Amino acid sequence: MDTFTLHRGRAPLLVSMPHDGVMLPPELLKRMRPSARAVPDTDWHVSRLYAFARELGASVLIPNYSRYVVDLNRPPDDVSLYPGQNTTGLCPTRQFTGEPVYLDGQEPNEAEVAERVEQYWRPYHLALAQQLEHLRQLHGGVVLWEAHSILSRVPWLFDGQLPDLNLGTADGASCSVWLQSKLAGVCASQGDYTWVINGRFKGGYITRHYAQPSRRVEAVQLELSQCSYMDEHSTAYLPDQAGKLQVVLRQLLETCLAAV
Repeated sequence: MDTFTLHRGRAPLLVSMPHDGVMLPPELLKRMRPSARAVPDTDWHVSRLYAFARELGASVLIPNYSRYVVDLNRPPDDVSLYPGQNTTGLCPTRQFTGEPVYLDGQEPNEAEVAERVEQYWRPYHLALAQQLEHLRQLHGGVVLWEAHSILSRVPWLFDGQLPDLNLGTADGASCSVWLQSKLAGVCASQGDYTWVINGRFKGGYITRHYAQPSRRVEAVQLELSQCSYMDEHSTAYLPDQAGKLQVVLRQLLETCLAAV
């Protein structure tokens, strides 16, 4: 069973999209509430938005299955990344609205969670780790770019409206001061989008776990507000808006390549 797709590039950049998948196993689908079967918490169209990354020579890693099967950006022990705040877990039982994912009594037990980790989570992370190390050895350094998106307003997760561009560097621990400052410079100079560094989203498990700046493995997460490139109500991709945003995304990725 193919649980992900890896496009292998030769540039020192790996773009990971852990919440882009939409597939659900049939046996799981029938246990879920109707509202969850549409996988509403998907990072919609992120692989389409970043399609240009392969033109830059980047490697691109895309899962096939929904985060409702297993969240690839959570630690395998399911320790909270944002203690004290509402968040979803390794095998989410709550949607971003706070509503249940499953019909009553159909939530996964501990054994099922462990099975999903082995079947879906570990293969993705093995591919990620191997490709990162391959690129690091090839170039002497590599940048891991975590590509995400979310609804601009999710009251269960955060107050108010999210900025358009939300860069996360684990409070500066996942990349060099130079790279963070250059990325901030790109955001500050573009003028069309609101932005923040290390706001509500500081980088998830992948950003924090794989970053090793001392070994020249740098990691950055970008959480996009979905209203910047799509219709949040219908989930329709808006090519004109997306094209405008892609100009900024390209500048950010080119900055990462310059760091190596």
